[in-house]
Amino acid sequence: MQIQKYLSVLLLSCLLLPLSLIAQPFPSVVPESVGLSSVRLNHLTTTFRHYVDQEQLSGSVVLVMRKGKVAYFESFGESDLETQHPMKKDAIFRIASQTKAIVSTGIMMLQEEGKLLISDPLHKYLPAFQETTVAEPTVDGGYTIVKAKRAITLRDLLTHTAGIGYGYGLASDAWVAAGIQGWYFADRDEPIQATINRMAALPFDAHPGERFVYGYNTDILGAVIEVASGMPLDDFLRKRILEPLDMEDTHFYLPSGKSERLATVYSLRDGKLRIADAEDPMQNQGAYIDGPRTSFSGGAGLLSTAEDYATFLQMMLNKGLYNGQRLLSRKTVELMTTSHLPEGVSMWTPGMGFGLGFSVLEDLGARGTMGSEGEFAWGGAYHSTYWVDPAEELVVVYFTQLIPANGIDDHQKLRALIYQAIVD
Repeated sequence: MQIQKYLSVLLLSCLLLPLSLIAQPFPSVVPESVGLSSVRLNHLTTTFRHYVDQEQLSGSVVLVMRKGKVAYFESFGESDLETQHPMKKDAIFRIASQTKAIVSTGIMMLQEEGKLLISDPLHKYLPAFQETTVAEPTVDGGYTIVKAKRAITLRDLLTHTAGIGYGYGLASDAWVAAGIQGWYFADRDEPIQATINRMAALPFDAHPGERFVYGYNTDILGAVIEVASGMPLDDFLRKRILEPLDMEDTHFYLPSGKSERLATVYSLRDGKLRIADAEDPMQNQGAYIDGPRTSFSGGAGLLSTAEDYATFLQMMLNKGLYNGQRLLSRKTVELMTTSHLPEGVSMWTPGMGFGLGFSVLEDLGARGTMGSEGEFAWGGAYHSTYWVDPAEELVVVYFTQLIPANGIDDHQKLRALIYQAIVD
């Protein structure tokens, strides 16, 4: 009888726990148990509270995992300043280009199933790209359009060496006329394949393989996934990646009942925090909630939480494994997290290369900030960032909603304050 009473109390206690605690995919531990100092991590807490107090950030969420365990998980400030809604750990953020790693993973899954090869020409899946063109400068300051020197491959797209930008290159007038410019697709009432096929006729910024040009590459890969898998991109990602990883709060568009968890976007201009420009579609607040829900941007369209995204990254750190289930082979993850940039092609930051969906740190001294060679990472336009450091068994996710983010040094301090806390 006493045992039955104890079990009833235990069951009731579990039912009263917050759902986030019951469903948490990774255990939370005392930092010291995974080689981090609680005292030193207090510097991180103090610093990020200071950004809020100084009105440089409305709010943020920082999650640090080491050795597969959550060592630090804190939220700061407010998700909406007008309503004074506190920022919570399960806040939902526009992750923009952090979508790229997930979609790149989808491409690699299809290669593992024999449905494509990353060496394949793009036109094998999207015939509109059979012949593409490039805008080259002329002496009078204009441009001429020439035929691309070779076909674009899927590997070019994965590494951002296809020569395709965001429509702001030499031939920007043609991209404006086509209504394709900028990475924001949430307000488009046009299926992604239709947009991508129209893109094929426009002049690109460079010949394939000759330059690192950041742009629509992964949006195009999203259309390739639809063709190769026979599924809409949102269905493919949900069934093949998001559901197997228990990423229940990662969506292209918010389901009903989750809108109040979407953090508000702010801008930092001239040292002042203000509501983002509602007239700028890339700062748009509402299309993820009440937009047409038609366009699935593989390059910048997803919403997520810090915990969901950390789960995806931990799977990558685990060489493709999550909860005993294999999503990718170890060799595929190794290929994705090795730089593929051709000789003579470089990124913006010294010491950095680019793999298949991630930047890759090749020379720690050349970059000049804390980390480890072999680290893979990227970020998003709303000032979010992440990295995975296999040498330290470290996963870091930092989410906030700030565009533009002028004059704030939070990314640099985040990195310094996490690594200074390693004491093993």
